Amino acid sequence: MGQLAEGLRVVDADSHMTERHDLFTSRAPKGYEDRVPHVERVDGLDMWVIEGNTFGRAGSGGTIDRDGNKHPFTSSMGGNWNIDDGHAAAWDPQARLALMDEVGIDAQVVYPNAIGLGGQNFVNTVKDPTLLRLCVELYNDAMAEIQAESGNRLLPMPVMPAWDIEGCVREAQRCAALGMRGVNMTAHPQDAGSADLGDAAWDPFWEVCAGMQLPVHFHIGASQSALAYYGTTFWPSQDDYVKPAIGGASLFLNNSQVLLNSAYSGMFDRHPGLKMVSVESGIGWVPFMLEAMDYELEENAPEYFDKLQKRPSEYFTDHWYATFWFEKGRGDLQHLIDTVGQGNVMFETDFPHPTSLHPNPVDLVRERVSELRPETQLAVMGGNAAELYRLW
Repeated sequence: MGQLAEGLRVVDADSHMTERHDLFTSRAPKGYEDRVPHVERVDGLDMWVIEGNTFGRAGSGGTIDRDGNKHPFTSSMGGNWNIDDGHAAAWDPQARLALMDEVGIDAQVVYPNAIGLGGQNFVNTVKDPTLLRLCVELYNDAMAEIQAESGNRLLPMPVMPAWDIEGCVREAQRCAALGMRGVNMTAHPQDAGSADLGDAAWDPFWEVCAGMQLPVHFHIGASQSALAYYGTTFWPSQDDYVKPAIGGASLFLNNSQVLLNSAYSGMFDRHPGLKMVSVESGIGWVPFMLEAMDYELEENAPEYFDKLQKRPSEYFTDHWYATFWFEKGRGDLQHLIDTVGQGNVMFETDFPHPTSLHPNPVDLVRERVSELRPETQLAVMGGNAAELYRLW
């Protein structure tokens, strides 16, 4: 078995927490107890309901059962599993910490499930702007409590009200005051009626995020646009168990569009301290996209290319991180990481989702990680994340 570098501490840069059924109702202010998201039984399944509309399963949010066994998506979270069918660590922070201790993970960054990977399901369901803002604040308050009670070992990323740029500014400031270490942003705020991310209208938000050391996170599938083709590219000839694999693999390149928009927009020239993270996208696509970004802009818009202070690919080096978990780099992971940038890569497990490294994430990657240079191991398995999230 491969030997890992001495002193290595693991930070998992992407995991998910299933929303507890009382997450919103237990925190609702007087008069809103029945209006905030709550769980109702609909056609034999637990569903999240708000304003009379359902917006997602109140299920397991994962494919790991109570005994720690992993199941196919279609037979678990994509089937009829309820929250109690899944592993307690999927929804109970104390159980999560115990599991982290068991498998050797120091800290985890946490993303949502039912509310949308970028919180986008709120705006798709709620029309009342006051209630909409309340939903965001209640979720983020709950996540801040989890972070504080874990001693900063669990780092949930608060969702932003992407339909309201000024609201994003206020919520980012509020979350920073609560001690949170980043923000979770939808990839396509124009779905919610805002300007797209490359528009200078977002500059006040970028300024706050840069100034308060809040890296901006983009999880794959974190918008309706990103998910639109997830259910439309399933060729009828494919088996039902194969279709989730098609959808999952199709999502990986979505974040390349966010990278392009950010680099070409000039936002990093205006906000040199701004950091962004491409979550659950892998890293294998990055070298080609960096080359393509430079070539395409210089060929198609040379005057705009010259206006930027750096080559587009250099903005990735200075401002972006990406996460990996199962990749082998065609047998040479060191070369892949060197090409992407040793300081730009973080490790993830995706617990408890279908592609997660379970049951022993560190052991599952030990052989290929042990082939990396010791300094690379320390950086990508925990050091980069520890610096970004101010952990150690």
